[in-house]
Amino acid sequence: MTEVVGGEGVGGGGGVERVLRAAAPHEVFEEVRGVLTRDHGAAGAELLMADYAAARLQPVTAEPFTADSVSAYSGAEGRAFGAQEAHVVAGEDGTTVHLPVTVRGDRLGVLSVRFPAGVPVGGLLGPLQDVADALAHEILVADRDTDFFLQARRTRRLTLAAEMQWQLLPGRSCSRPEYDLGAQLEPAYAIFGDSFDWSASADHLTLTVNNGMGEGVEAALLTSLAVSALRNARRAGLGLADQAALADQALYGHYQGRRHLSMLLLRFDLDTGAVEAIDAGSPRLWRLRGGTVEPVTLEAQLPLGMFEDTVYTCQRFTVLPGDRLVLLSDGVYDVLSPVGEPYGERALTRAVMSTRLLPPAQVPRALLEELPGYRGGVDAADDAMVVCLDWHGRPGAGTDGTR
Repeated sequence: MTEVVGGEGVGGGGGVERVLRAAAPHEVFEEVRGVLTRDHGAAGAELLMADYAAARLQPVTAEPFTADSVSAYSGAEGRAFGAQEAHVVAGEDGTTVHLPVTVRGDRLGVLSVRFPAGVPVGGLLGPLQDVADALAHEILVADRDTDFFLQARRTRRLTLAAEMQWQLLPGRSCSRPEYDLGAQLEPAYAIFGDSFDWSASADHLTLTVNNGMGEGVEAALLTSLAVSALRNARRAGLGLADQAALADQALYGHYQGRRHLSMLLLRFDLDTGAVEAIDAGSPRLWRLRGGTVEPVTLEAQLPLGMFEDTVYTCQRFTVLPGDRLVLLSDGVYDVLSPVGEPYGERALTRAVMSTRLLPPAQVPRALLEELPGYRGGVDAADDAMVVCLDWHGRPGAGTDGTR
């Protein structure tokens, strides 16, 4: 018998948080297992981490790759991961509760907790979700000091360029009352030039997507320099145009125009939905509004690092509650079919519409999964990136962003 239950924890988290803060980084999950057994009567527990491709849930074991992964889309664990709700499976030999392990919208994995037959778990769902939430926070902290959880995420070895790129990213999804974000890179274990970044303050969200020139480590180094320069300028309090100019100078100063980086830089006002935008190259922006998919046309400016002292100017548009924005690198819209037809507008419109009911965290994976079929099984010639943003607007604002 299978029962789906969505629950939000109410209490019980404070104690486990104190225990986890005192644990060694690589022993965080073992402490969670002890808490579940001692305080909640569990017979056992397993932690599964979402892999870099967001396709598999990889069991966390003392030695990596010693247990089989499961699908992130199907099965009991996949249902908890996809729906972001507790999923309860009861059988003759006991009950297993699968809980999402997520922090601020970033989906890290699933915590599966087993109970002996006959144990009622309905009243435990809230406390168990508190444990899963506390575990998610501590995994992010532990990642600073141990490779244990990062190693558990991979189903195979990353290339060096991919290792550099994944360490540069803020996460793969993020949620706030004003918006939900999701992003994915492919090929996940061999990505090199594409990247994304985001940062939110009390009043603004800054979102960038980048497409670095070249392949392998050289492309990863170029992207790393550009993203670091953008962050440096943003954290210094500079405006959007000055952020782009500083990154442009950093790239030109190092490469002297031999390499450049395409970038789309967006800054959202969380109160009004007003957007400042700089389109410096190939990443594209599409909007789904009221059942219509259309490109957001911006004036193209020079890629970063192409020439010395390039001046960038901001353009403006507005997002409305209910809007979905999809940002793409050229590794998506330039994909060719076996007869040489670009993926382009028609296929992309169909794909965006077919995924309109999925949450943003799942949309990038779904769009990227269409590309191998469109290529007719031919290996990709470029890496690819999709970022999806659902705009809700600030609570209390009107439908046009006003209060």
